Amino acid sequence: MIARLVAAAALVGLAGLAPGESNARGGWRLVPETSLSAMLDCLEAEGRTLVSAHRGGPSPGLPENAIATMDAVLTAIPAVMEVDVAQSADGVLFLLHDDRLDRTTTGEGVAAEKPWADLAALRLTDGAGWVTPYGIPTLAKALDWAKGRTVLQLDFKRSAPHEAVIDMVREKGMEDSVILIAYSVPAAKKLHDLAPEAMISLSVESPGALAEAVAAGIPAERIIAFTGTRLARPDLYAALDEADVEVIFGTLGRSPNSIDNVIARFGTDERYAELSQGGVDVIATDRPREAAAALAAAERLPEAGVCGVEQGG
Repeated sequence: MIARLVAAAALVGLAGLAPGESNARGGWRLVPETSLSAMLDCLEAEGRTLVSAHRGGPSPGLPENAIATMDAVLTAIPAVMEVDVAQSADGVLFLLHDDRLDRTTTGEGVAAEKPWADLAALRLTDGAGWVTPYGIPTLAKALDWAKGRTVLQLDFKRSAPHEAVIDMVREKGMEDSVILIAYSVPAAKKLHDLAPEAMISLSVESPGALAEAVAAGIPAERIIAFTGTRLARPDLYAALDEADVEVIFGTLGRSPNSIDNVIARFGTDERYAELSQGGVDVIATDRPREAAAALAAAERLPEAGVCGVEQGG
């Protein structure tokens, strides 16, 4: 176990970060000048596509849903960070994707059944199972890290009450720098009622689905349409663009046939730029660095000094 910890720490050291340390060099910043909606409109008008780092963009030595992992990604590229929010048995909100601890931590059992003191004592493991120096971060610390730096996409796990998450977002003054993920119109309506100023990522597979959400009382300008992970839909993207709704498309997934994995297998990173050219405004990916490089090569990645995107300092 100690050998694994040392090896993982060495890998993290290559990324220029010590355990618990935030990058002092600044990296990229995505900070809305007026509102997140206006920032997205500006980037769309400039023909630029954002990368959303799924689960914070894990890589060897840097585990998913960890602040150091997100820090490393944001040092390299301008990116939104997608994270998963759960709640401990004693009411502490924290970042973790799975219901169980076994896959991504040194613990076992159902995470939501544990008190925070037990969860805080665990270490996160990377995708290969190596133990890293990093613990499970609280949502509060993740919001503190992101403030003035980037936008967080918040995916609610079953244990995380919407009300408690929104209260924490408000406490940290991050209402206009989060995207709240909803998988149904009723869930989106609840989130909009709780945080009418926040953007909502809603699953939209047809123009009719968008019309249903608007009819339920969710303004179109507060919706970002998540359009799936399997098939690009330029016709749908055009209809959403007509309604002034930005498009998220997911290339992510554990399946060998996920778009990310197929692109990696065949060495066709230019597909990310083709998605951008076809109308995708945000690419949700497990390969954020590769996607960003392909977008940059096609002059589709956001540039410093445009639409609230900055670099360094």
